[in-house]
Amino acid sequence: MLRKAIRSCGTTAVVVMIAAPPELLACAACYGKSDSALAQGMNWGILSLLAVVGFVLSGIASFFVYLAKRAAGSNGATAVPAAAESTKEL
Repeated sequence: MLRKAIRSCGTTAVVVMIAAPPELLACAACYGKSDSALAQGMNWGILSLLAVVGFVLSGIASFFVYLAKRAAGSNGATAVPAAAESTKEL
């Protein structure tokens, strides 16, 4: 019973693979039509994902640059008045 079901599924898979048009077997880049609409859509998808990743990474980098500038500015501003106050008390 199980053997018969497996054989019928295998036969169905082979018939579907043989009857399928060749356009379904490969994407536009693999099939050789690099100027098709599918290939252009894939290229735009890759570019849009790269743009999103670049935007996020530049936002993270600019945030760390902001933190570094803020830390450098606050260290110099707070250290001088504290040193001036300590010399006035003496």
